[in-house]
Amino acid sequence: MTEFKSLAKTVSMDSPTGKITWGDGKNFVLFAGPDIIEDEGMVIETGKELKRVTQSLGIPWILKCSFDKANRQSSKSFRGPGMSQALKSLDKIKSELGCAFLTDVHETIQVEETAKYAEVIQIPAFLSRQTDLLVAAAKTGRVIHIKKGQFLAPWDMKSIAQKAVQAGNDKVLLCERGTTFGYNRLINDMTGLVEMRNLGFPVIMDCTHSTQLPGATGDSSGGRGEMVWPLGRAAMAIGVDGIFLETHPNPEKALCDGPTSLPLKNLEMVLKNLQNIFKTHSL
Repeated sequence: MTEFKSLAKTVSMDSPTGKITWGDGKNFVLFAGPDIIEDEGMVIETGKELKRVTQSLGIPWILKCSFDKANRQSSKSFRGPGMSQALKSLDKIKSELGCAFLTDVHETIQVEETAKYAEVIQIPAFLSRQTDLLVAAAKTGRVIHIKKGQFLAPWDMKSIAQKAVQAGNDKVLLCERGTTFGYNRLINDMTGLVEMRNLGFPVIMDCTHSTQLPGATGDSSGGRGEMVWPLGRAAMAIGVDGIFLETHPNPEKALCDGPTSLPLKNLEMVLKNLQNIFKTHSL
């Protein structure tokens, strides 16, 4: 385990709650929040509970909330209030909560504005090979969270991460979120977590989108939210540097990715369990 621990470099950043570090094996970092900003009140409600639970457990937490969902299956699906309004709302929310936050970008023209507000910029899985997007995000100097495309092998992430490094930013996190298997199904190769960490970068497990069933309802994705916890347990036992999950006060009424979201009422129980596993199987 000592050898495995040494394979990934550490990535650090300053946040309103202090320095956050990935890769040193001393803690895992949680990316969590609602999938998208439906309204400020819901995000604040969710964020307050996340802050309460993570502070009580001593888990570093970064709010995850998207300002836009550009990859919805149907053009009729909710995408958010628009970039400018959403980013201003998220800035207000993170100030009230006293936390850092992560959001994804979809086009190079969104990167500069997003970097003014988000401490972590996420590259969506579908766009993980988009060189211009990766380079633009890297040049902001922010931590870059790159989701592995559903169509990529773990070792394919080496050249993708190097795009950011060659642009002058080695603050790179690699994220597993499932691999396409047939139709309407994603699977997780747990050995891929080890192989991606062997590339020299901290690894995050996206427990939410790994449970997705693309196109399952005909005009939107379905999912198996009950599998978020088991996937988190498995990844934590293997050894990861962070967990990504989406949570919502009422997943049945969520405007995006409700079927894959962890009910907010279950959050504390899940995090306590993951933390116990981490302490037993830490890197």
